[in-house]
Amino acid sequence: MENVTYISTRGASKELLASEAILKGISDDGGLFVPKNMPKLDVALKDLIHLDYRELAFKILKLYLTDFSDDELKQCINSAYDEKFDTDIIAPLVNKENYFFLELFHGKTLAFKDMALSLLPHLLKTAAKKNKIEKEIVILTATSGDTGKAALEGFTDVDGTKIIVFYPEGGVSQVQKMQMVTQEGENTFVSAIKGNFDDAQTAVKHIFNDKDFNDMLAKDGFMLSSANSINIGRLVPQIVYYFYAYAQMVQNNYITLGEEINFTVPTGNFGNILAGYYAKQMGLPIKALICASNDNKVLYDFFQNGVYNRNRAFILTISPSMDILISSNLERLLYHVTNADHTKQFMSALSETGEYSLNKRMEGFYGEFATEAETMDAVKEIYENHGYICDTHTAVACASYKKYVNHTNDETKNVIISTASPYKFPKDVLRAIDKKYENENDFKCIGILSELMNANIPSQIDNIENKKILHESVCKKEEISNYIKRSLL
Repeated sequence: MENVTYISTRGASKELLASEAILKGISDDGGLFVPKNMPKLDVALKDLIHLDYRELAFKILKLYLTDFSDDELKQCINSAYDEKFDTDIIAPLVNKENYFFLELFHGKTLAFKDMALSLLPHLLKTAAKKNKIEKEIVILTATSGDTGKAALEGFTDVDGTKIIVFYPEGGVSQVQKMQMVTQEGENTFVSAIKGNFDDAQTAVKHIFNDKDFNDMLAKDGFMLSSANSINIGRLVPQIVYYFYAYAQMVQNNYITLGEEINFTVPTGNFGNILAGYYAKQMGLPIKALICASNDNKVLYDFFQNGVYNRNRAFILTISPSMDILISSNLERLLYHVTNADHTKQFMSALSETGEYSLNKRMEGFYGEFATEAETMDAVKEIYENHGYICDTHTAVACASYKKYVNHTNDETKNVIISTASPYKFPKDVLRAIDKKYENENDFKCIGILSELMNANIPSQIDNIENKKILHESVCKKEEISNYIKRSLL
């Protein structure tokens, strides 16, 4: 098999093998790594339908990670998708009266980030060994809520690594915060950052591009890498569950083999839905990718009029993992539909003026959004009419899908990507169902939700409010380099 190589969206870097791109995280020119040539399925779709998740992951990932041997890749996959998931199916498809939910929250942190971040540490360790890296790898990550805990969980006590996570102060749920600040592990560091997620993400990207700072770390035996979806090693594993959803739709006779389906994806940083685009480019029969936004609807506006404009108020919502105005992975899509020169110009304009315009229709994508009230209504409607409790991010997708159908009359079967357990946002879920829960705190709501769902509280968050807080740092975005130095040196 010919090696798939990776190049920067901004055109200035040399071609890298997969292991090299995973180690580097972000290109020297500030761009993101993308496959030079998009892999295509090398087997018939019918031959993938009855594979289990691990077998399917191998079939898909070997097309992207071509410098990993079969044995290396299988070892990584089997180590990632093991008993840390509470179901052997890994990503079950649940049908509630033709609402099809792909549940991606059965890992240790109860969110879809586990699907890739269970695998990334193994890929990174293997990549370091292949490339004879002797420096300690420092995973530097900004989070809007879920990536942080999933990355911490994945990299805790992994030899040869340290992990530093920044989250927006006041911009994550109480459960998300407690999951991070109680994280054990000698190699883990967590700090709140004054500002929103975009501030944290921009500051982290600046650190990656600060040559002097990186040279200083190198002299002390460290190299930076990322666990955000800017890392191609985070993005590629997400492609697998789109194929797995399709396979389950066929197995359960909801569709016939070869029939097109739609996916509705609650979207913030654009990595999750971009993985669906990659699956479509590989040959998966996807008709529409419905990009669901909350009140921070910068992506909705972009798909409506071709203008990306972050010059607007940042709104804190009940779907905080989507509270983002700079969707990093959209840069990859821009590259795929234009070229490196145009992408570089777009990113320069975004940095300098806060906006850019694309005079081109994004075929296969459709933008929708849900207001706070519509999100709350969706939680309530799905519970009362379908007996299913979903989290607020999944509810954004449900409300957006309903709008999509009203606007297009498209009756194509649709899978909703369910990105988090309702236990991660218990108070907002419960007060959507009944206003009587409005004055309860998040942690009491976990118990109430357990009773309502007739299920045990997941062990990962049971009694989490009483766990010892181990990370209490708060810093300004201008101070994160100093925090990194204090943590490492």
